[in-house]
Amino acid sequence: MFDDVKTLVIKIGSAILVDNKTHALREGWLDTLADNLAALKNTRIVLVSSGAIALGRERLGLTDLTLTLAQKQACAAAGQSSLTGAYEEALGRRGIVTAQALLTLNDTEDRRRWLNARSTLETLLDLGAIPIINENDTVATDEIRYGDNDRLAARTAQMIGADLLVLLSDIDGLYTADPRNDESARHIPVVATLTDDIMSMGGAPNEAAGMGTGGMATKLAAAQIATHAGCNMVICDGRKPGIIAALNAGAKHTIFKAISNPRNARAQWIGGALKPRGCLEIDAGALKALKSGSSLLAAGVTSVSGEFEKGDPVAIQIEGVEIARGLISYDLMDAQRIKGLKSGEIETVLGFDNGAALIHRDNLVML
Repeated sequence: MFDDVKTLVIKIGSAILVDNKTHALREGWLDTLADNLAALKNTRIVLVSSGAIALGRERLGLTDLTLTLAQKQACAAAGQSSLTGAYEEALGRRGIVTAQALLTLNDTEDRRRWLNARSTLETLLDLGAIPIINENDTVATDEIRYGDNDRLAARTAQMIGADLLVLLSDIDGLYTADPRNDESARHIPVVATLTDDIMSMGGAPNEAAGMGTGGMATKLAAAQIATHAGCNMVICDGRKPGIIAALNAGAKHTIFKAISNPRNARAQWIGGALKPRGCLEIDAGALKALKSGSSLLAAGVTSVSGEFEKGDPVAIQIEGVEIARGLISYDLMDAQRIKGLKSGEIETVLGFDNGAALIHRDNLVML
């Protein structure tokens, strides 16, 4: 399953990582996961992990299953260090560097914050680290939080152009009904299209486990996000140790097929869904570079117009004809100051360097 996967996102739920009875971290399970991840030599990996609230609740002595928002935030603050420390220790023994990233809904919905988060994650992945992502429950209120890490994992997969998203759950895939309550429920191994009938198979949140806020409904919502972003998604039972290796060997699961590949999905979003807020006029040399797949450098830009900030979509024109669109790395004022400059001159003029490209090739689509 993982042979052709270049970028992998794995979501780990609280019920998988933390023992429901003892409220302790399942250290043996995590140790085996670390072995499995270390074996994926040529794959960029991101972990989206719940568990901070579950671990913090035990540390703070809050044993009731129902917590107020303030109590959840306190538990998240108390448990997050334990959570990231456990990953750091387990993966560190295999020579893998980890990095913590706490996100809120705004970080994946606001374009500029999305770009900043994406840049950080891409840099970490390029350096060979495994980012450990969780929702920033310590500060997130109901209005700015996902409330479940299934959709956060899907947004993360979308953000970094992942090939595969794996949701480790307490069930081995999608069924026509809840198999715990309906003996006639049938397992669905492959979902090619998320029809209304498929979406109606989602159930209530995972209250039976006593922790976590996800359920099949949130997993199907995650599948919508991931598959439209060009990312395949898998739901499998992650409770037994070695699940990643087991998946590779054919363990039971449900796979949701991507509608397109990540690059095409991103290109469609930039080229068709975003309205340009400015315009860059370029010269013939820049056009030639863009056609060869290069980024748009400041040196090839002859004029800048519009009202835009860093991360906004802009049109790219030559002789008044739009030939491309992209997300710009500088705001209007800075872009005007560095147009036509060579890469080595940018820092001298601005006092900082946000990269040689006005628009990086990953944020640009030819029309």
